[in-house]
Amino acid sequence: MGTRKEWIDAMRKISDPVLGHLSEGTLKENIPAAFHPDRKEYILLEALGRTMCGIAPWLELKEVQGEEKKLQARYRVLARKALASAVDPDSPDYMNFTDGYGQALVDAAFLAHGIVRAPEQLYGLLEEKAKKNAAAALRATRKFTPFVSNWIFFSAMIEAALFVMGESDYDLTRVDYAVNMFENWYAGDGAYGDGPYFHWDYYNSFVIHPMYLDVLRTFQGIRGNYRELLKRCERRAGRYAEVLERLICADGSYPVVGRSVTYRFGAFQLLSQAALEGFLPESLPDEQVRCALTKVIKKVMENEAMFDENGWLQPGVYGYQPDLAEDYISVGSLYLCSSVFLALGLPESHAFWSGPDREFTAQKVWSGKNLCCDHAVD
Repeated sequence: MGTRKEWIDAMRKISDPVLGHLSEGTLKENIPAAFHPDRKEYILLEALGRTMCGIAPWLELKEVQGEEKKLQARYRVLARKALASAVDPDSPDYMNFTDGYGQALVDAAFLAHGIVRAPEQLYGLLEEKAKKNAAAALRATRKFTPFVSNWIFFSAMIEAALFVMGESDYDLTRVDYAVNMFENWYAGDGAYGDGPYFHWDYYNSFVIHPMYLDVLRTFQGIRGNYRELLKRCERRAGRYAEVLERLICADGSYPVVGRSVTYRFGAFQLLSQAALEGFLPESLPDEQVRCALTKVIKKVMENEAMFDENGWLQPGVYGYQPDLAEDYISVGSLYLCSSVFLALGLPESHAFWSGPDREFTAQKVWSGKNLCCDHAVD
């Protein structure tokens, strides 16, 4: 239970300010908005959507025992209260799903991804009024035309959530568009371009693979060709997960490259998702991934300046480094780091948690061990 408890403690430390204030209707008055104040109108939905995206599999997990089960029950209630408050027009924390140039689409999509990952706990157990409000809020984002980039998956993920929520007016055109475009943008060796060009950054893990896979998985029952495509995309994603594991240095640090690096260990969402959804390649045992991700989490969180005096995230990779944040980053944006915790959706009995510690790739190489060479995939 030791490592799992460490993950849960880290997840709680990050998510508590968001869920606690939102469940009480006090998020808007408490979340720091001085950093990039021009982003203030988006900050609430950013914080909620990105938090839910990461903690959802743990909320949905049924095989939980002992003290963790009591804790999970409390957070399930907190999360539903938070969601109900966010979509209630009469709430002081009612969120912006319609204003601006389209940022609401982005973060409604992360919230939608959370619902797809926890359909019973985040949506099914809501009161009927909150269910209607949630569906209306997601529909409202259809007013935005996504940029021709990873953004088209935001539109597709909204439709996936509406489908999971039992709404009959989900739009498969938006889904098919995203799927078809990204098939054209596959660059090879497990990576997609973000549009027609490849970018050196972590967006294949922040957005592209995670949303692509879960959109295909959601609609494979009504789009027959999606079943075979899902298998192919899982193989690609497994390769990208393999690359991510190799990017983790022996001390838990990793390359800081490209856009949005202040999402911290959210850069490894896809590696955690590969364990959760069972598409890790044979070369990558579950327990090895656990050890690699744990090392990253500990490395990043050892710097206390990751949080301000009230427990809110601050921009940076290792502590407080505001100049690493682009002008589209707010404090709310930073909560995408929560997506590293997806593997908490696996039960304690799973090999990811129960298997013996294993050195990960960088530890093996830099301690002089002999291991097989790496190979690309198509």
